[in-house]
Amino acid sequence: MTRDEVLAVFREAGAILEGHFILSSGRRSSVFLQKARVFMSPEKTEIVCKALAEKIRAANLGPIDMVVSPAVGGIVPGYETARHLGVPAVWVEREGGEFRLRRFEMEPGTRVVIVEDIVTTGLSVRETTAAMEKIGANVVAVACLIDRSAGKADVGRPLVALADYEVPSYDPSELPPELAAIPAVKPGSRGLS
Repeated sequence: MTRDEVLAVFREAGAILEGHFILSSGRRSSVFLQKARVFMSPEKTEIVCKALAEKIRAANLGPIDMVVSPAVGGIVPGYETARHLGVPAVWVEREGGEFRLRRFEMEPGTRVVIVEDIVTTGLSVRETTAAMEKIGANVVAVACLIDRSAGKADVGRPLVALADYEVPSYDPSELPPELAAIPAVKPGSRGLS
């Protein structure tokens, strides 16, 4: 699946929003990828996640035992990608401010791929990797539907991105005037209680 085909799925779903957005990282952007609008459609979700599973296979990472995703945003693409890889899907949740594998067990040495929806700074996947390392899992790669950083984010492992879509993001203290003039909204899930 090409970058343009991936973005076409997002556009068809009305998932590429324009305005002034507060990203999960705290940075600001004029574009927000509201992937929940893609995930509303089982057909669209299957298209992009099947393509991501194929790209993970093509990366020759060796055997994959399990897909792990950060809650909330990574659960749907993690599950659907795992379905196409033929492996179980689990997720980490915040407990006491850090990610933990709360509902599942995992044997030390389990070979996992972390699947995320969108990567901007890589913070969620680094936190997920730390949680997996703490229990002895072997994180072989990180995969995402869209890499907003175009390869610049440090995810700590090889990154398999279905598509790159670099959109400028800004520190809140360094907003361009045209963005500062628009009220900011926070449509993401980080910080929900």
